[in-house]
Amino acid sequence: MKPSSNQAFGALGEKLAAAYLKQQHYKILKKNYKNKLGEIDIIARDGEEIVFVEVKTRSMSPYLGGQYAVDRRKQFHIMRTAAYFLDTKKITLQPRFDVLEMEVDRNSGQLIKANHYKAAFAQTEDYARF
Repeated sequence: MKPSSNQAFGALGEKLAAAYLKQQHYKILKKNYKNKLGEIDIIARDGEEIVFVEVKTRSMSPYLGGQYAVDRRKQFHIMRTAAYFLDTKKITLQPRFDVLEMEVDRNSGQLIKANHYKAAFAQTEDYARF
């Protein structure tokens, strides 16, 4: 299945990422979660942690890993969105922020490699004010 656009390619990567996380025994809680502050690709549970996953889909291994593709500005938006989610859902699990880089063959749509960067970044500020 060859994706026809960059948006379709990204959606394929997110689908493959969710399948990968399920294989790793994560419980998928939400996909493409959106609120007034932003979007999170995947929200999952891993034991006693709630994991907010940013998916980066690549067609070949980049010089820099996926954890470097999420800049401080993007991290800020993900963390604010996550804080709002945790507050409104009254979830008390320990949050973790992962980046999951999916290397996918653009012609066949097949997964080549998954690079999972656990705790790729951490909350360093208080996001209680929305």
